[in-house]
Amino acid sequence: MPLSIRGLVKRYGDTAVVAGIDLDLHAGECFTLLGPNGAGKTTTLRCALGLSAPTAGEIRLTGLPVPARAREARARVGVVPQQDNLDPDFTCAENLLVYGRYFGLRDAEIAARIPELLAFAGLENRRDAKIGTLSGGMKRRLTLARALVNRPRLLVLDEPTTGLDPQARHLIWDRLKQLVRGGTTVLLTTHFMDEAERLADRLAILDAGRILTEGSPREVIAAHIEPQVVEVYGEYDDGNGGAPAWAAHHAAALAQRFEVSGETAFCYLTDPAPLLAHLAAQPGLRYLHRPANLEDVFLKLTGRELRD
Repeated sequence: MPLSIRGLVKRYGDTAVVAGIDLDLHAGECFTLLGPNGAGKTTTLRCALGLSAPTAGEIRLTGLPVPARAREARARVGVVPQQDNLDPDFTCAENLLVYGRYFGLRDAEIAARIPELLAFAGLENRRDAKIGTLSGGMKRRLTLARALVNRPRLLVLDEPTTGLDPQARHLIWDRLKQLVRGGTTVLLTTHFMDEAERLADRLAILDAGRILTEGSPREVIAAHIEPQVVEVYGEYDDGNGGAPAWAAHHAAALAQRFEVSGETAFCYLTDPAPLLAHLAAQPGLRYLHRPANLEDVFLKLTGRELRD
């Protein structure tokens, strides 16, 4: 098993950042950790990699106990950190060569891998380019390629597409799917619900250091949220009120559950027909009807309050 965690606790003083997590990764799957800022995602990864000592619990990484044999276990793991840490003094190829030496690989072995890794990252023509000349998306792809230099059994990525434009995000997604199809196990954290829905075979939502739910994206959605959502916004009562005023008068009778956030009312329901018929007779109101998604579940379980 690539990663097994039992009863993981990590405290800083009196604060439990991770408060008793159990987690198993299956070989060849993509597992995603979701959670608001401060939920414990990055701390869980650091403990799993032996970079931070747990307060309590048992961790086995690629079958080896952590932190006791963390260095040996990490030799079988690739890591893409939250912030790119490429060496700006080296070219793309040199970054791969130097990183491979940390794993005890011979220069000839690494050199033979460099064309394949650059091609995987879509950087074949940037072999001799310095890091400072690369775009943010190129740097992220090179960091991903660098994490594969030791042919890892497990690839760990901490928010791999934060700050990237849509084209770069989709290219990273494509490469991660390619790795999973090839048998690599992937563990990633992300704030992007669409990323989790597209990539994850299974996922867990964390908050306050605890796992709130776990399963495939479809299982999690089906278990925690009504299947249909209608977002209502606009003007109500001849301009004397907006969607919040409308929701106060009508939402409870037309939806199984509703929430108001800002100027939008979110209505959750199984049969949207009565609500849609009602809204059709409200000329000032507009609405969006869609299937429920992971973001709906995430907000239901962790709340809509802003986290710093």
